[in-house]
This record gives sequence, structure tokens and C-alpha cells, in this order.
Amino acid sequence: MFSKDVVRYHHGHDHDHDHCHEHTHTRGAEVENKDEKTLKILLLHWVNHNETHEEGFREWVEKAREIGKEETASHIEKAIEYMQKANEMLIEAKKHM
Repeated sequence: MFSKDVVRYHHGHDHDHDHCHEHTHTRGAEVENKDEKTLKILLLHWVNHNETHEEGFREWVEKAREIGKEETASHIEKAIEYMQKANEMLIEAKKHM
């Protein structure tokens, strides 16, 4: 059974997060199956999560430029590129599930 919970992360904003409340007391295929399902959910969640941060990063690139902090803006843009690359890798990982 899945339920929607709001989870407060260390970076200070809320996220809806699915939690699996099924408890498997056996080993083997059932546990692996649960872990596989969880990993599929997490891979998608991580991509979506990163995309929401990207929106905020882009906003701050513009603000940094407005206050004359071009080098800061450039570094934030580089972080966006790395996050996009990370998302590509997470999507690729999900294809292999």
C-alpha cells in the first residue's frame, strides 16, 4: 500500500513522497522485487526533483547578473549543466531496470 506524505528535506522545502508501507518478512525474490519497484520510483523522483531545482537555479542566474555577479551566474549555469547530465544518467539507469 502506498501513501502520500509530505517530507521535509534538509534543504528546507517540502516534497510529496510516496512511501511503501508493505512489509515483506521473506527474503529472496519478494525483497528484490520491492527494492526494484522502489528504485524505479526513486529514479523518476530524483529527475523530477532536480528539474524543480533547475527552475530556481535559472531564476538566480538572472538575479546574479542583475547585481553584477557574472562569475557567480556562470558557475550556477555550469551547475545546471551538470544537473542535466545527472538527469540523463538517471534516465539511462531507469532504462536498464
